[in-house]
Formats: sequence, C-alpha cells, structure tokens
Amino acid sequence: MTVEQNVLQQHSQKHQQTLLNQLREVTGTTDIQLLQQALQVSNGDLAEAVAFLTEKNAKVPQQDETTYYQTSQVASDRYISVGSQADTNVIDLTGDDKDDLQRAIALSLEESNRAFRETGITDEEQAISRVLEASIAENKASLKRTHTEVWSDSPNPHDRKRIDNCPVGLKNVGNTCWFSAVIQSLFNLLEFQRLVLNYSPPARVHDLPRNQKEHRNLPFMQELRNLFSLMVGSKRKYVDPSRAVEILKDAFKSSESQQQDVSEFTHKLLDWLEDAFQMKAEEDREGEKPKNPMVELFYGRFLAVGVLEGKKFENTEMFGQYPLQVNGFKDLHECLEAAMIEGEIESLHSAENSARSGQEHWFTELPPVLTFELSRFEFNQALGRPEKIHNKLEFPSMLYMDRYMDRNREITRIKREEIRRLKEHLTLLQQRLERYLSYGSGPKRFPLADVLQYAMEFASSKPVCTSPVEDIDASAPPGGTTGQQLPPPSTAEQDSLPPLESSGPASSPTTASTVAQQQRVPIHKPFTQSRLPPDLPMHPAPRHITEEELRVLEGCLHRWRSEVENDTRDLQGSITRIHRTIELMYSDKSMMQVPYRLHAVLVHEGQANAGHYWAYIYDPHQRCWMKYNDISVTKSSWEELVRDSFGGYRNASAYCLMYINDKKPFLIEEEFDKETGQILSGMDKLPPDLKHFVREDNELFDKEIEEWDALQARKAQQEKLALATAAAAASAASSTSTSSSSPQPMSIESSPPDNTVPQQDPEYMEQPSPTNDSKHLQEDTERAISRAAAEQEERSPEALLNAAIKLEYARLLRFAQEDTSPEIDYRLQHIIVYFIQNQAPKKILERTLLTQFADRNLAFDERCKSIMNVARAKLDLIKPEEVNMDEYEMWHQAYRNFRETTSFMVTGLELFQKTNYMEALMYLIYSYQYNKELLSKGLYRGHDEELLGHYRRQCLLKLNEQAAAMFESGEEPEVTTGLGVMNELVVPCIPLLLIHDADRDLLAVEDMRNRWCSYLGQEMESNLQEKLTDFLPKLLDCSTEIKSFHDPPKLPTYSTLELCERFSRIMAALCRVPTEGR
Repeated sequence: MTVEQNVLQQHSQKHQQTLLNQLREVTGTTDIQLLQQALQVSNGDLAEAVAFLTEKNAKVPQQDETTYYQTSQVASDRYISVGSQADTNVIDLTGDDKDDLQRAIALSLEESNRAFRETGITDEEQAISRVLEASIAENKASLKRTHTEVWSDSPNPHDRKRIDNCPVGLKNVGNTCWFSAVIQSLFNLLEFQRLVLNYSPPARVHDLPRNQKEHRNLPFMQELRNLFSLMVGSKRKYVDPSRAVEILKDAFKSSESQQQDVSEFTHKLLDWLEDAFQMKAEEDREGEKPKNPMVELFYGRFLAVGVLEGKKFENTEMFGQYPLQVNGFKDLHECLEAAMIEGEIESLHSAENSARSGQEHWFTELPPVLTFELSRFEFNQALGRPEKIHNKLEFPSMLYMDRYMDRNREITRIKREEIRRLKEHLTLLQQRLERYLSYGSGPKRFPLADVLQYAMEFASSKPVCTSPVEDIDASAPPGGTTGQQLPPPSTAEQDSLPPLESSGPASSPTTASTVAQQQRVPIHKPFTQSRLPPDLPMHPAPRHITEEELRVLEGCLHRWRSEVENDTRDLQGSITRIHRTIELMYSDKSMMQVPYRLHAVLVHEGQANAGHYWAYIYDPHQRCWMKYNDISVTKSSWEELVRDSFGGYRNASAYCLMYINDKKPFLIEEEFDKETGQILSGMDKLPPDLKHFVREDNELFDKEIEEWDALQARKAQQEKLALATAAAAASAASSTSTSSSSPQPMSIESSPPDNTVPQQDPEYMEQPSPTNDSKHLQEDTERAISRAAAEQEERSPEALLNAAIKLEYARLLRFAQEDTSPEIDYRLQHIIVYFIQNQAPKKILERTLLTQFADRNLAFDERCKSIMNVARAKLDLIKPEEVNMDEYEMWHQAYRNFRETTSFMVTGLELFQKTNYMEALMYLIYSYQYNKELLSKGLYRGHDEELLGHYRRQCLLKLNEQAAAMFESGEEPEVTTGLGVMNELVVPCIPLLLIHDADRDLLAVEDMRNRWCSYLGQEMESNLQEKLTDFLPKLLDCSTEIKSFHDPPKLPTYSTLELCERFSRIMAALCRVPTEGR
C-alpha cells in the first residue's frame, strides 16, 4: 500500500466533511441530517446528492434554477479530465476543494465508472437529465435569448449561395450558438477535420450494438462526418446541423429548447469522439494497446507533487480541458500560476516534515491542442442564482508553457522565488511612493510636491488689504452705508430731522452721533454685524513676513520640493524597473521552447442564465482572424478579438481558449495528394461516400436555384407582356392622330426625351457647349471621319460611321498597347484606352464609341451632321437586353473615379514638391486610398501604388520632423502648433500605415515614434514634460482603427488636356529625383 493510499484512508472522515461542505455551498441547505442523508442515498456521488436535495426542496423559490446550474457544473466537471481512456487515478480539476483529498472522490467513483463501461451512461448524465427536466419547465422564460435564435432562410437561394471558397457557416436551429462555436473551432483544426472525415465505423457496427453508448455515439459520428463534409464542399453559404444537434440534445434527456454550456458540450463531444475512435482502434489493433487519436490530440499529463500533513506524495494524472479561475487575476499567466500551486507549499521545498498540506502541478506532457476553460460563473448565495464574472482577463496570442513544465521545475522555482522577493520589494516601494503622492492625515490628501509648491506660492503672495466693502462700492461713505441704497426721506421726515448743515462746531457731538445712529441703525445693523473686517486681504497671503524670513522660507521650500520630486522620480523609476524585470523573468531562450499559438477563442455575451456564443478563429493561410457567428462568417482583427474577449467591455468575454503547439504544423497544414503533390482542397479532401453525399446536396441546391430562376423569368416575362400590351394600346391610340410613314429610327431633328441615353452620357464624352474637353474629342472624331471618307468608296453616312469607328478604335488600341514613359498616360486622354487595358466588354466599348460620334458639338458640315444623326439613331435602337446599362454606368463611374484619383495624386505631388506638406498630406492620403480601391479590381485601373505609398510616407515623415523641431524650440506657440500638427494630421494617419503591415510603412511609423520617445530621457520644463506625457500615448497607440479623419479636399474641375499636362509635368519632375530620394 502506497503512502498516498495510507494518507487517504487516514483522512476519510475529513473527506466526508469536505463533501458536506461542498453540498451545503451548492444547495444552500443547512440541515446536517438532510445533507448526510443525501450523501448516503447517493453513495457519496455529489451530483446525485444535489439531485436528491433538489427534489426535496422543489418548493423553495429559484431552487430549480440554482440546482440546475450547480448540478450541471459539478456533473460536467468530470468530463474535463476523465474520459474512457483516462487512468483510474485521474481527478476532477474543477472542484472547489483544491487539496489532495480530491483523490478520495476519484477513488469513490470507481464503482460508477464500472457501470459506465458496461452501459455507456454515466451517473452524471442521469443526474443532469433529472435536474434539467425539473428546472427547464420553470426557467424556460429566463433561459431564452433576448433576440430570436432561429434563423429564417431567405427565399432567394442566391442569397444563400457560397461565394468562392469562403468558410461555411452553421445555421442556428434554436439556441444552438454553443454548438456552432465549438464545432467551427474544431473543424478549423485541419488534423481534427481529417480524423473525422476519414473515420470509418467498426466492421461490427452492422450487427446490433452491444450497449447504448455504441447505439448513440456511432450515429452521431456519422452525422458529424456529414456535417464536416458539407462544411468542406457545400455550395451553400451555411448548412443545417439539426441532425447532429438532435442526437446531442437527446443525450440530455430533455426535448425542451435550452442553451447548453460550452464547456459541458465540449466535454460531452470529446468524450463521444473518444469512445467512437476507441472502438475503431481496438478493432484495428487487436492484441496491442490501441492508440486513440482523440486522446493523443486533446489529452496531456501532469505530475502532482504534494505534502499532506508532513507526508510527501507524487502522482501522474491525465487532463483534458484545463480549468482556470478568472476572479482575482489580471492575465492568463496569473491564472495558471494559481492553478499550478494549491495550499501552503513551503514544506515542499524543505527537508523538515511539518503539518502543512499543499501540492504543485507540473506538466509532463502537453497535448497538441491545449484548451483552457475560463471559469466566469460563480454562485451568488445571497441571490440564490449563478452570476457571470465580467472582470477583464488578458491572454497572449503566443503562450510559452516552459515555466509550467516538470523538466524546468527547479529553475521555475528559483524564478518564482525571485519574483516573490521582487514583488515584496515592489509593495514596499509602492507604499513609500503612495506617501509622497497622497500626503496628509485627513480625508483629503495631495501630492507632497504640490503641497510644498502651494506653500511656496502662499509665502510669496503679496497681501492686498483692501476692504471688501470698499471694493463693492468705493464711493460709499465709511461706516457701512453700502450694501443697500437708502430710500430718500419723505418731506415729513426731512422736517423732523435737524439740518446737518446747521450742525457746525458748536453743535453737540452727542447730538450728531444720535442723528447718524437714527439714520443707519434700523436698516444696516444686520449687514454691519455680519460684514468682514475691513482690512481682510483679497486673497490668502501672509500678514507679516520680512524679506529675510521670506528668502529663507522660499529657499527651504524650493529645496524640499526638489528633494521630494527627486525621491518620487527615483521611486517611480525603481518600480518601473522591477515591473520590467518581472515581465522579462521568463524571456530567455531556454524558457521559450514550448510555444503555443492561440487558435480559437470562444466568446460568451450575456449573463449566467442567458446569452450568445460565437468564436474567433485564426486563419493561418490568410493570416487573419475570422469571426464565426452562426451563419455569418466575416474577417475580423486582433483588436476586435481583444475588445470582445478580454472582458470588462459590455457583457462579452472569453469563455474558452484553444491553443495549439506551434512546433506541430500538421495540426493546421493542408493535406497533399500523394501522387501529384498538389494540395487537396474542396471535394478532393473527401472520401468517396462523403463526396457522393455532398454532390447530392449540391444538386438539390442547384435545382432550387434553377427553379427560382425559372420562376423569376416567368414573372419577368409576364411583366414584360403586360408592358407590351399597354404600349401597343397606347400606340394604337396615337396612330389615329399621326400620318403613316415607313419605319425608321427616331427623328434626328427632334430632341430626345429626358430619359434618353445621350443626356446620360458622362461629361468627358459630351458637353453642352464646346469646352476644351469636347473640342479635343471633336477633333479626334472629325479626323476619323475625314480619314474614313478618304479611304471609303461608299459614301453613305452609315458606311462612313462604321469605317470611322473602326479607324478610331484602331488608333486607340495602338495607344493602349504602346509602352510609354512614366509622364505619358493615354488612359487620361481617352476613356476607350482605359476600357481596353482593363478588358471592358465589347458592347461597352461599342456604345461608348457610338456616343463619341453622336456628340451634338461636332462641326455642322453635312457629312459630320449626317454621321452624328446615324450614330444617335443607332443608340436609340440599342435594346436594353443588348447592353446592360447598369454595367455600362459602372464602367464609366470607374473611369470617373480614376480621373478623380489622378487629380488628387497630381495635386498632392505638386504641393509636396513645393514643400507644402500640410496641404499635400490629405491629397496624398486620399489618392492612395482611392487608388488602392481601384487596384483591387484590376492591375490597370489605377496608378503605381509604390509611388503613392512612398510620397504619402515621406509627407508624414516631413511633417513629423517639422513638428518635432517646433517642440524642441520650447516656445509655447511653436510647441502648441507642432503638437497640433501631430494630433490633427500625423496621428490619425498612422493606422493607415499599420493596417497593411508594409515593411517600409512600419519602419516609418517606428522612426516617428522613436523621435518623440527620445525626448523622454531629456531635461525639459515641466509644462513640456506634461504635454509630451499627454501626447505619447496617442502616438504609441497600436490600434489600426481609424478613429477620426478629415473630409477629402475639394477639387476643381480639370479638362482632359489640363489634367494630362499637369500629370506629365509632375511625373517628369519626379523622374529627375535621384532613386534614393524616391
């Protein structure tokens, strides 16, 4: 018998008490006899005991909800670490009691495990079923989502058609966002995807299943294969997972609609997959110990090293999803550190035996897929219901697990001890710093440096002893007669009072004072009693201080303030260095050998009893994050992931983190064809049976699209017939009032209606008056007509028009195919050149050329006039189905955008050449952005992106240099202007440089930041230091979100000739700049 077993036997009573404590905490029941009865009935099974107490206390309000949550948590905990292939000593990692006594729980479950192996149904599943059935009825309303979960399909199948090879979404079939989030995360593990797709059931599956486990798991496995195959090769934008979901829901023995817990579902899913692969492995490798690919992919091992009341033990255990507490921690490493050390562990490292107990976990083998379950729910005993923890918890995109490995046990302990010592020292320094920053003994405290500064200002203030009364009314007589104007005395009062003039020197003083008193006492006595002393200073200042005293005091205060500031600065510097030392403690190469890259983040938004799940999954091939939100699959970013996953923002936070071993690329690598060496994609990935399944589904979808198109065509035909009937009726009515004539095109003399094509043509094709553009176009057209007339024998207008169009097209085609110098761009000279280079449809080219020859501004000789009329008649005869006018307008709009982008570019480069960088910046920024949009649709739709990127970058660098020079001057107006340039122009543009990760742009951003960061170590005035401190966070913000931006500058209208000349001039000037300057 081992030491550990002795210890467990000796403390069975303590184990019993632990179970009672847990049961009391979960259910809120305080009756000890009832708790003991529940444990006795359940044979020590905590989940069974909870279910028993739930039935007993069903009449208590909210008891069902409480028990449902706690039972599902406790019951599902086993699936974290205990699978059908787990060792018998695997323990539950998520229980509240985290000391070694948990092993007693694991040992007590051996009997129920034997029953599980025979029937395929665990005690926990039975408990979950009973509690769910009892609680769902009462809490159905509270568990519903606040918005509709079931998606309704669009009747138009084109809206549901997959675009290219975009990832396929999963339809929410009723509170199943939890299913979508987990399945998408696993599906995008290509190794897992291959295992599922290539799974073949055991040969004996055609016989009757041996037990209920096989009867349930094998059909689910087949439905999962079908679902994965549709996600690979379907033509649909999203697919329906109902059949797989129904099998899962049946496992919970509840037909009610409910939202499952992601962790609970993931445990169940991996358990079933493990069972299914185990059956296949046992069949394939009879007589050998079978290898289960699910265990090898998702399960690892750790070594538990502990001391229980002075007796040491060491035990290897298996784990799957590793649970981590969130409350009280700021990042993932803090959670892991806390989870790896339990209890008081001082005695682990000492030779002395003590009564202390504790244990450490050290990973001996990590799985290729490492999953952390973040515990964001806790039970509120006061409210009697679970609550979600919304605290912020940061996690890295690359996680190094070296510090938790058993092989690094000793060096990690040394580093942990060093970190502990540093943190103790850090606490002392922070306490000392706090005394400087919050000085005083009262409730209000201030920085000591400010207190000394205020004292210095007080001491140097000059007293101004002007009475506040006199300050209010300087013309008022002394004695307090201001503050309220006396009413003029009445005539009777004037007669009763002795005249003041008669009171000369001979008058009695007593009489005079009596008169004065009679005049002011009744009205002014209240003000006289409450007024301030007449010699009170206007602002706080010393009443009596000599120059010598002031000089000594100012010297002392100034010296003390300098000492305090130096001490504060030293303390802050020391604290910063300690923080940096702690951060870099594990950054040496020896502790960065086990890298795990973040693969997926499962996010929950809402509260404990209701919410919505979605997943962020990294696509290594596109090198971007994707957001999988039921049927919606969109590109995302790390910034969006951080906002939604770290917590503390709205009610959304990460619930589960999935990391993959970065040194095992097979997890996410595509499969190659063994014969051709080509990457297998789409249907090529699928085995024959699944190819057939997907083809059938795609054929059904194609048929649905055909039926929809046929229906829409019939509707359109009916509408067309109705319009034709109406038009025929209108024509018949008008024929009675017009004379009959032979059929011919629309009269060339009559003006077209408002909606005819010629009035819709773009301004660079036709002008109402002969401007420079139209004149230039007219000359080209007339030359083509003249050449056609000279070469063409037949002189009919239609023949001349056709010949002229061919000659003009041949001329423009030569331009389009000609290699030109940078200062010549024929696209600016004629739209047809732009269309040819970008492979516009032939019909678009023909209509555009016809429009050119239909220009009313052609010279009005008979030949040109007749050709113009023929061209206009041909335009009128073009039917809508022959030329798609939406497409025609789209191409012309693209050319307008090209000209506008050129105008922005030319203007910006001209201003840059004149060193007017502030005005040039916006033109260059917008020309780059517009040009990038153009180039995304075709190589010849825009201008040289590198050229625009270079001058955009140079303009920002020049502005940065100018602003930095202004800041260095130290002059207040210059400093304000320089920081204004940075805040209003440079900083808003930095995300534009960061968003595409171009090396030169990133280097430019680093140069700008380094320039300003270099000021941190320099001596400068306090106001400059304050402004720099306020500005730097904006400059160093790594977000690629464009927060604020100026509107595009206004552009004047340039003729084609003027635009071409300016373009040629500026490009020729740039060509003369040395290569290293460009």
